[in-house]
Amino acid sequence: MSALRWGIVGCGAVTERKSGPAYQKTDGIELVAVMRRDAAAAADYARRHGVPRWFDDADALIKDPGIDAIYIATPPDTHLHYALKVAAAGKPCCVEKPMAPSHAECQAMLEAFDRAGLPLFVAYYRRSLPRFEQVRQWLAAGRIGAPRHVHWQLARTPGADDLSRHYRWRTDARIAPGGYFDDLASHGLNLFSHFIGDVAQAAGSSTNQQGLYTACDAVAASWIYRSGVTGSGSWHFGSFERADRVEITGSAGKIAFSVFDEQPLLLTTAAGSERLDIANPENIQLHHVANMRDHLTGGARHPSCGDSAAHTAWMMDRILGTRAG
Repeated sequence: MSALRWGIVGCGAVTERKSGPAYQKTDGIELVAVMRRDAAAAADYARRHGVPRWFDDADALIKDPGIDAIYIATPPDTHLHYALKVAAAGKPCCVEKPMAPSHAECQAMLEAFDRAGLPLFVAYYRRSLPRFEQVRQWLAAGRIGAPRHVHWQLARTPGADDLSRHYRWRTDARIAPGGYFDDLASHGLNLFSHFIGDVAQAAGSSTNQQGLYTACDAVAASWIYRSGVTGSGSWHFGSFERADRVEITGSAGKIAFSVFDEQPLLLTTAAGSERLDIANPENIQLHHVANMRDHLTGGARHPSCGDSAAHTAWMMDRILGTRAG
């Protein structure tokens, strides 16, 4: 079978190392074209990464018969716009996370791809990483008994761009109402649903404590999974120190890990502790891309399709309480 030919809409920072090279390193996939509205930037990316073709028009790339599938790596407020074009062109699609700024937009994307009979993937690539597959296997094997509670604390110091009030779409309430919560918390909340299942109820409080940008910078939440497992979290982006701590507590033990920091996985039971170091690949979306190839060529269903990503958006809408769900 010939390789699946992919094109990227929006070859910005996330594609430089995290994703773009993963499409080039995966057998059975070719990255054949990239697009940016800035033609010079598109040409420069193509030259530096050895991509055969570049575009400054998204429609031209999406409709090109020499491209089989599209990866949308633009800011989330444009995901629906481009995804609908990809569905209309009859091509599989991968959308960066978060899937869209609201659950309603996610639903519109899902419906378009369902009508077209096409797969829609979302780049929640942590579901495909070996270190988190190990956590999932521990839980599935009952190593901590029955799961009871998930807790996550994420704290970040304000960055130089924040302090200088330099514009970033990630902290623009019109694009990301939750600010860094939308960008970062979505990863963990999506991952926990991969471990525990869908959420039945979620609520939260959010505010802007620093006044450095228009989006929220502090969020606290609690939720309940359909299985009865409870969850809680806090995300603060004006802290004096960084923190990234997750604990999944069960009836017979607990698992501790970080979502973003490459820290050891720690399993603790009455019998003692087990510590595992599992490194991430150089290009962190490598396993995610390989799983898309397998899905598209008749293999196992990808762990991060549009339905699970839309569920994460539904949960985040309820935590923020500011968006129609």
